[in-house]
Amino acid sequence: MSPANLILHCYAERKDDLWQAFCLDLTIAAQGESFEEVRRKLAIMVKEYIDDAIEGEDQAYAKQLLTRRAPLRYWLKYNLYRFLHRSEGDATRFFSEVIPLLPIPGYNPA
Repeated sequence: MSPANLILHCYAERKDDLWQAFCLDLTIAAQGESFEEVRRKLAIMVKEYIDDAIEGEDQAYAKQLLTRRAPLRYWLKYNLYRFLHRSEGDATRFFSEVIPLLPIPGYNPA
C-alpha cells in the first residue's frame, strides 16, 4: 500500500439474479446483473462522489462527505464474512477501490 493511495473497503453480494456492491467508507451502493458490472459502476460512483465533494458544488461539506461511513451493521457483516471467509457459492466478494491521493490546489480540509 502506498501512502499516496486511499484504500476503500468494498464488497458485493448476489441476491437472486442481482448483484449489489457497497463502499463502506463512503456509504455508496450500486446494483447490476454481474459482479463486473457492479464493481465498475461502484468505481465510477466513488470517483464522481469524491470529485464532487472536493471540486464540485459540495466543497463546503467535503469533510463530512468524505468521512461518511456505512452503518455499523454493514461493517459487522463485512468483517464477519471476511473473518469466516464465507462465500455462498461465489455470492459474496470482497474488493478494494484504490483512489490516488494527489494534492488539490486550493483545497484545505480544515
